[in-house]
Amino acid sequence: MAKNQKTEYLWKDRKRYLGLPLSFTKYAVKDQRLYYSKGLFNTTEEELLLYRVLDIKLNRTFGDKLLGVGTITLYTADKTHPTLELVRIKKPKIVRDLLSKMVESERVRINIHGKELYGVSNELQGLDLDGDGIIDSIE
Repeated sequence: MAKNQKTEYLWKDRKRYLGLPLSFTKYAVKDQRLYYSKGLFNTTEEELLLYRVLDIKLNRTFGDKLLGVGTITLYTADKTHPTLELVRIKKPKIVRDLLSKMVESERVRINIHGKELYGVSNELQGLDLDGDGIIDSIE
């Protein structure tokens, strides 16, 4: 007989108000993916492959520091979410470090380098791609 398998999340949390998990916005990391769920009656669920994360930013206001929360912004090469915010989560520094390590290990695992990811983002405007000293236009 097959056993009932529990979902093993590496990390999960909710958006918090005054440090309390009183919202219906949920975040979870499992199997090299970040899952995002929002809503009670009308629910939106999305998933982001971690190797698509280009940059991670942590923002903590003074009030956030007092409550032990922070907001992590993920800049990605994903079409549906070029930026994804994990809003007011607890222990944000630990989560940021965990995500950063997971992103790097996933890139190594599937042999993807940063320069390959930057080609899919739309941030190439105003760059000198061929090194001739003249800004290249992409059209």
